Amino acid sequence: MVYLRALTSTARMIRHTSRLAAGLVPDDHVVLDAPGEQLAPVLSAAGLGDHRPAAALLAATREGGEWENRDRFATALARFAQSRSRWLDQWLSAAPYDPDALLLRAAVAVRGALRRTVREEPLRAAGPLVREAAEAAPHDPVPWRVALDRLRGLRASAADFTDCWEEATRRSPHHHGCHTAALRHLTARCGAGHRSGGTGAWPPEADPCLRFAERAAADALPGSLLRSLPAQAVLDHPGPLPGSRLDAAADLAIEMSDRYPAGDPWPAQARNVLVHLLIVRGRWEEALRQFRLIGPHATAFPWNTVSDDPLGQFLEMRDGTRIQVASTMPLWRRTQRTARPATRGR
Repeated sequence: MVYLRALTSTARMIRHTSRLAAGLVPDDHVVLDAPGEQLAPVLSAAGLGDHRPAAALLAATREGGEWENRDRFATALARFAQSRSRWLDQWLSAAPYDPDALLLRAAVAVRGALRRTVREEPLRAAGPLVREAAEAAPHDPVPWRVALDRLRGLRASAADFTDCWEEATRRSPHHHGCHTAALRHLTARCGAGHRSGGTGAWPPEADPCLRFAERAAADALPGSLLRSLPAQAVLDHPGPLPGSRLDAAADLAIEMSDRYPAGDPWPAQARNVLVHLLIVRGRWEEALRQFRLIGPHATAFPWNTVSDDPLGQFLEMRDGTRIQVASTMPLWRRTQRTARPATRGR
């Protein structure tokens, strides 16, 4: 009987897997952390040593209060500047008080320090750079996101975190980047077993990471990326959680995802996190639907948490999801015949 079930499952996979590729972009069209239409030409110019397009792009986000875009662009440009420090040095030399160049300088310093094994000294040295970036653009929440990342690396106290968090939310109460940075800070503390008045793991019903993410999602508007924050929180959680908690986080993120068109780069990372959670829960058909919505926009996170090859992991999980869905489909579809109504003679 076991052999027969295995044989039937294999036959289903063979019959249906190729058909389930409909709506999925080909493997060689999937790109990891694609820069997008606005950022791609800026990075091309930066590769040639020209900082002016980057300066114009970041200035536009600062002047227009486009804080989410500003955070994304600054993160990508800081990643570029990490390996091309001369490009940023030339920018700072030409405009030493430019708020955007100062933001990148702070982000590069914190990013570099977090990648080091011994990080406390370089993180402390980055403090004045972060403060200078914040002072240069008083209404900008992004330097405070960088500050939250720095505090995570320093294992800062709850009081220091609270002070920084209040500065960030005063500037943008629902900023996704700041909430993500804060969640990572809280997750690091929870993972280390910290708890007020003692040691050990938090019970799920009182876990500050989950409560923080769920409260942020509840306060956010429909379609906000913050609605997917609980999905990230449950994936990052160091201990077991009730299945109902996982499914509730997934359902909330599905609701968010449904508000964006397929292939939209804006919710790409949130959708990648969501599909990872759906796979963990064995919700294969819903995971396959999210893969179709993701289109070509694979993101390094969360796949880099389980593999050194995040793009390969994304593609492998996408193929595996198709196989799982195919293995549960009926081997043959019943044809429904419609009976003709009887005719009466007149």
